[in-house]
Amino acid sequence: MQRRSLLKSGAAIALGAPALSGFAQQAVTLKFHTFMSPTSNVWLYIHKVWMDKVEKESGGRIKFEGYPAMQLGGTPPNLYDQARDGVVDISWTLPGLTGGRFPRAEVFELPFIMKDAEGTSRAAWEFFTTMMPDEFKETHTLAFHTHGRGLLHTKSKQVKSASDLRGMKMRGPTRMATRLLGHAGAIPVGMPLPAIPDALSKGTVDGVALPWEVITSVKVHELCKYHSEFPDTSPALYTSVFVMSMNKNKYESLAPDLKKIIDANSGADVSAWMGKVQQDYDPISRKLALDRGNIVYTFSPAETAEFQKLTSRVDEEWVSDMDKKGYDGKKLLATAKSLIAKHSKNG
Repeated sequence: MQRRSLLKSGAAIALGAPALSGFAQQAVTLKFHTFMSPTSNVWLYIHKVWMDKVEKESGGRIKFEGYPAMQLGGTPPNLYDQARDGVVDISWTLPGLTGGRFPRAEVFELPFIMKDAEGTSRAAWEFFTTMMPDEFKETHTLAFHTHGRGLLHTKSKQVKSASDLRGMKMRGPTRMATRLLGHAGAIPVGMPLPAIPDALSKGTVDGVALPWEVITSVKVHELCKYHSEFPDTSPALYTSVFVMSMNKNKYESLAPDLKKIIDANSGADVSAWMGKVQQDYDPISRKLALDRGNIVYTFSPAETAEFQKLTSRVDEEWVSDMDKKGYDGKKLLATAKSLIAKHSKNG
């Protein structure tokens, strides 16, 4: 009798072990890595909010370890590959930091193509899924979006026209941004966001191209006295594209219900939300610059037209680049513009 009881108990334990083990495997901790500072609006009001939402909806079965400011090592251009290779589980970065590697994505970084980050981000996601899903095939893409209206910030010289940029060293975030700065007359300098404070302090650059929202995280409103923006009636000088990527194997290893939670927090709506949150902080950061006594100049329609004329060659060069790579550049550009008009509130 005692032996039978022991055998039954052993069988129960053996049968129960896989179930217990399976249940334990359903909980997962994901490492999230980005270059944004821990005090930035993007980290506080996009990344952390997104992670908290996923944790809550999963009942705590998905947890995150968040690492802002490149705390896990590497440089901002490495972030996409870190997610691809499984060094981290999720990364958020600018694909444009690796110039030319994601060429079709650059269409949203062309000059004077967007007004509204929410609509342009929704357009960018649709473009990604329909026109270039293979461009980011090495990872599982969670969001693809833009920031708000890009403008110019300068240390000691007010820029009131394109001619004022001549001889000025101006930082741009991506290949398209530096190209348009060059066509506008500046000496373009490519540089990731975290390098900006040191570059401005040391005079490596005379100014930077950035949206209002992010200037406080890199102290541009303290290091630059002047800001030059384009009127709201005009499209923005530029915007940048961001991608939030997940390691494919990690995504596939999730329990089916946890995959659904990740899926519900990915895609067009999440991309549009990320773009909107970034642009919503533009006026807040703008006011902080004004409160310091900084000077904001708004280009006139004629001055804006001058910039548009000078930078129009960037579109032509990009279309030519796409054609050489075997893509239909004109079709890609026309599709992006059509999607932006379709999804943007102000067309």
